[in-house]
Amino acid sequence: MKQGIHPNYNITTLTCACGNVFETGSIKQNLRVEICSACHPFFTGKQKFTDVGGRVDKFKKKYNI
Repeated sequence: MKQGIHPNYNITTLTCACGNVFETGSIKQNLRVEICSACHPFFTGKQKFTDVGGRVDKFKKKYNI
């Protein structure tokens, strides 16, 4: 690797909108995010699957499933 062209990699404090604070590595000093693994519906188990406009039923009917 060439010397002097790469940014400095630091331990960074990451703050979520829900109030969760943790440390990670980044080239920026402090990061603020809107959603993290503590409040994301996929990771918390609150994810909802919705059938928009009956597309699943339409698919099943089309292919006789």
